[in-house]
Amino acid sequence: MTSNGVELKVRVAEGFFQRARGLIARPKLKDDEALLIPKCNAIHTFFMKYPIDAKFLDANGKVVKEVKNIAPWRFLVWGGFRARSVLETASR
Repeated sequence: MTSNGVELKVRVAEGFFQRARGLIARPKLKDDEALLIPKCNAIHTFFMKYPIDAKFLDANGKVVKEVKNIAPWRFLVWGGFRARSVLETASR
């Protein structure tokens, strides 16, 4: 998978605890790293220490909404009704 012309190493948050933890208490993502959260159409950035970018994807993997530079401690970022997963990357 690529984002902004960069080939990404994508980690998938598959289980309940991986999805709940997300990027909390993890080091800042490198430019070539991403976290994919399937079956997700909203995120928060509580307990985060750095901003992130989020791409919300539909069932076919097409970007339906992109939110850049999401600051730590945001209560809710919603991807919309069509969003089925979210790809989180380092804020650029």
